[in-house]
Amino acid sequence: MRRVVLMLAAVPLLATGGCVRTAWNVATMPVRAVGKAADLATTSPRERDEKYVRQQRKQAEREERERRDYERECRKRRDACPPYNGYVAGLRER
Repeated sequence: MRRVVLMLAAVPLLATGGCVRTAWNVATMPVRAVGKAADLATTSPRERDEKYVRQQRKQAEREERERRDYERECRKRRDACPPYNGYVAGLRER
């Protein structure tokens, strides 16, 4: 008799386990959504630093590419080769 009562008492607890988890997920979803939106809207110092380093690397690569092109042209036509005042990293051409 006691076993039957215990089994009958345990059935509702087992049956509602999934419901409790779902209710918890539904209740915490707005909080997680706001946290995710705030994370996407703000830039951390690390992300800012990484972006700055990428920009500097890209500028240095551009300067190196321009210098190589200039040297290649100078090897082809030595008489028409003015001094190199090429691209300076950080300044934009207009």
